[in-house]
Amino acid sequence: MRHINRIPPKLPVTAVKTYAILSPHDTAVKSACETVGCKAWRQGWTSLIDESTDLGRAQASYIRHGAGRTFREQRTAEGLTAFRFDSGQRCFRDHLTYPEVYLARGGDWRGNPRGERRLHTRPADWVEDFGLHQQRLNDAQQRG
Repeated sequence: MRHINRIPPKLPVTAVKTYAILSPHDTAVKSACETVGCKAWRQGWTSLIDESTDLGRAQASYIRHGAGRTFREQRTAEGLTAFRFDSGQRCFRDHLTYPEVYLARGGDWRGNPRGERRLHTRPADWVEDFGLHQQRLNDAQQRG
């Protein structure tokens, strides 16, 4: 085991708060195109479908009757059907992301004697908590 060289803290562990952003890599979740910055969602896309095959006919039928997306349809010189989808709508791909956990807890590497632990559900809440904590530290330092 590697020994970690730490500077001895000047405050007791009860006066310290630790903030962390963790990403468990064993949990993938489906995410919306907008959330992941999908290029198709931002710019729109074109799907070329060969309706001379069974698969192509099934794909074209789904796009026309079941996809629920806005598109324009035209034939190409090669005999394919080009479906042009407008931007701002979900593409046909499943996007997977790894969720982040926004943690604020009491203590530091020495422990968390009060058992304080808060998992923020939104990054903005974690940032606000962190900022308020920093402001309290600054105010205490100004008072002396």
